[in-house]
Amino acid sequence: MKKKLSAARLYIRRHPFSALTRAACTLSIAVAMFMLLYMVGDILIQGVPSLRLSLFEPVYTSDNQSMLPAIVNTLLITVMALLFAVPLGVFGAVYLSEYAKRDSFIVKLVRVTAETLSGIPSILYGLFGMMFYVGALKLGLSLVSGALTLGIMVLPLVLRTAEEALLAVPDSYREGSFGLGAGRLRTVMKIVLPPASSGILAGVMLSVGRIIGETAALIFTAGTFSQLPKNLLSSGRTLSVHMYVLSGEGLHIGEAYATAVVLLVLAASMNALSSALLKRLQGGQG
Repeated sequence: MKKKLSAARLYIRRHPFSALTRAACTLSIAVAMFMLLYMVGDILIQGVPSLRLSLFEPVYTSDNQSMLPAIVNTLLITVMALLFAVPLGVFGAVYLSEYAKRDSFIVKLVRVTAETLSGIPSILYGLFGMMFYVGALKLGLSLVSGALTLGIMVLPLVLRTAEEALLAVPDSYREGSFGLGAGRLRTVMKIVLPPASSGILAGVMLSVGRIIGETAALIFTAGTFSQLPKNLLSSGRTLSVHMYVLSGEGLHIGEAYATAVVLLVLAASMNALSSALLKRLQGGQG
């Protein structure tokens, strides 16, 4: 024990900056883990006892505070937003990394624009969606308006993560494919995209997390109607909006925590599904 202490002291004396950096990193990890566990624990402790079967009835009333319509709306909006954002983001990343000149003015402009759009508050996207989709396109407060607004909101994230994943693929892969006579499209589809699939999927999952947790933009575009949608042009609230409305009323805090539990489980399930999909893709590549 004394030898270990003396070795540690000797290391600190010889490398004080490295020891300080290591201590700061360890403290940061400990604080982050504590905050995460505290938040999850608080949600579970206060939310699980409030879970009951009436919260999952198909029709929302002021008595049952059912979240089932919100669950359905959340899944619909998430799928529609991803169907809009993922193809545009991935194809745009393919163009920027594989077809355009990497140091051209257009590429730099797109990157700066995407990074700028990623930092815009979500409520501004909501105001844009309200003016453009709800007002100009006459879609009204609907699931489609909310999904298109969220699709635009997460598009820069999908674009930048997909581009970084594609740029991380070594150029030797591309040169080898070209040397064997493959065209650019075949090289991109068969050689470049498979190794970059994990990075692209990570960006998609980050987008899913932002979509299912969004509130401000959806209040202005999808509305707060609390029933099952008749069609995609129907208004509806998601789980995050449902939780916001319940907590704002101040009369159903327990139900709001129960909604947070379901939202947490939904996010964890989507992450687990993406991990399983990624392993399957990697297994197929092997």
